[in-house]
Amino acid sequence: MYEWIKALHVIAIIAWMAGMLYLPRLFVYHCEAEVGSKQSETFKIMERRLLKAIINPAMIVTWFAGLYLAWAGHFFSAGWLQAKLLLVLLLSGVHGFFSRWVNDFAADRNSRPQRFYRIINEVPTILMIGIVILVVVKPF
Repeated sequence: MYEWIKALHVIAIIAWMAGMLYLPRLFVYHCEAEVGSKQSETFKIMERRLLKAIINPAMIVTWFAGLYLAWAGHFFSAGWLQAKLLLVLLLSGVHGFFSRWVNDFAADRNSRPQRFYRIINEVPTILMIGIVILVVVKPF
């Protein structure tokens, strides 16, 4: 069963990261759209669906499957896992910010420029790189 849960965990991670990398790009393009325009309304739908149908469920499955794997593998005392959990907590925090920004765009309350979202788009990538290195290399 452990290997099946691990496969589910990896699938969920891929879906979560795909959404976390795509959503800020939508924000960049949404900034260009005039408030109330058809394009702006389309971005609102895309952002909401991406968050609700893909990103949120994928994060939940990632967490539950990952915690099961850590428990079943007796890894909680491993330094690499503790560091990984810290990075996953940070990624979850970024997810929370993205959720708030989806709501801001939906209410036409975005106050940030494109440049902000272009920069923030790199944060999930950096966290992902750290997480993968910790899991694969297990440096400590």
